[in-house]
Amino acid sequence: MDIKARIPIRPSTSDLWFLSYLPLAISDGIASPLIPLLALQHFGASALVVTLVIAASGVSQVPFTIIWGNLSDRVAHRKYFLVGSFLATGAAVILIGLSSNLESFFFFNVCEGLASAASAPIGTMLLLETRHKRWWPEDIGLFGLISGIGTTLGLALGFVWLFVLGLNQTEVTVMTFLLFVSGAFAILSGLMAWAWIEEPIRRIERRSVAELANLHRGVVERLRHARSRVLNIIEFSRQPMGRLPRREYLFLIALGVMTVGFNVFYGPFPVFLIRNAKFSDAGVFIAYLGASAASTALFFHSGRAVEKYSPKSVFLGSLAGRVLLILLFIWGPIYILFARGSPELVGWVTLLNALLGVSWAFISTASTLFLIRLVGRSNRGNALGLYNAIAGAGGLLGTVLGGYLFTSFGVQTTYTLAAGAVALGGLLLLPIPYHTFLVGRIPHARRRTPGGRRADPEPPG
Repeated sequence: MDIKARIPIRPSTSDLWFLSYLPLAISDGIASPLIPLLALQHFGASALVVTLVIAASGVSQVPFTIIWGNLSDRVAHRKYFLVGSFLATGAAVILIGLSSNLESFFFFNVCEGLASAASAPIGTMLLLETRHKRWWPEDIGLFGLISGIGTTLGLALGFVWLFVLGLNQTEVTVMTFLLFVSGAFAILSGLMAWAWIEEPIRRIERRSVAELANLHRGVVERLRHARSRVLNIIEFSRQPMGRLPRREYLFLIALGVMTVGFNVFYGPFPVFLIRNAKFSDAGVFIAYLGASAASTALFFHSGRAVEKYSPKSVFLGSLAGRVLLILLFIWGPIYILFARGSPELVGWVTLLNALLGVSWAFISTASTLFLIRLVGRSNRGNALGLYNAIAGAGGLLGTVLGGYLFTSFGVQTTYTLAAGAVALGGLLLLPIPYHTFLVGRIPHARRRTPGGRRADPEPPG
């Protein structure tokens, strides 16, 4: 009998609680484009204010993820933290919909980030404490897939609600009721978690699972929550920091530069769709849906591509594709042929955003494995902690910077600079030795010299 084989078993309550994250992901899929749309159309916010609203939730998430994670280690019941997080998130989303002015709208977005901060570290630890160790990688991957599917379903539901059910109502009324639906889904997650989560018998220290937890790669590129994967910010704050070699620091600098570029693009993205491309609310949901569906569908294929080639080549290729795609959003003859707000332009922008989703599926996988292959095992925890911290800080900075540039200089300058930052990040990766990342090498393979003679194998990286 193969002891490594996974034995099929009937779902138990400790298995079913995974699905409590599905309504939460649906809620996030609904709210992600809806909140900036409501800020634009209900309160008349500028591009800079919209990006500040988008960043508000992420700003509050980072410190409170550390607080909730540390509290859950000191209190005997992780279940109550997770249930409370889901219920409070739903309540905050509903209060966002009830906001009567921009100040309260902003405040409840901060509260929503505070409430949702507990779901990442505590959910991960519950999984690790209730499942056998050999199942962890598969189960963590399943969590990512559930997140991607839920986000895609939420975006699809938002489109149907706006385009079909709300045709005879005002836009603000329809969006407000849709936010109530989003909050209800998050509350449903809390009820499912209450019914299905069993308190773990054993406890695991987060510092002992840092490497594994970082393999929970994001399926969908978050547009509202700056960090969906923040467990190792906790590790970074609790462990002594060792010195990393120069090439690891070069990688992290490149990561920070390109992350700023990503978010300079996506920060004012909903403003670009509404004010420049003249999309309807339903058109905005369609554009977001394309990226979400594409990145979810390519999640497992991206891992296979990295295994077949190398993290560095996949990473650089995906970055080059993303630079081209960002430029196509503003430069190209298609904008002469298609009128603003036309179905043809909606289709074109949705295609571009879907291709950005494809590029993100490969970037999110390759970047993590890139760093894992680069650092030694002893430095891996510190390096991955820095990875998440820099990506989080770059995301927040890029979001706010994108709003400022968009307001001050317009979309062409903003998106050109975003593409330039991504390109610069890719160029900074080039000096890192390529042979370090070769995958699937045959130990005794020989290469031929130009003269036809067999040479010694290259030294392993």
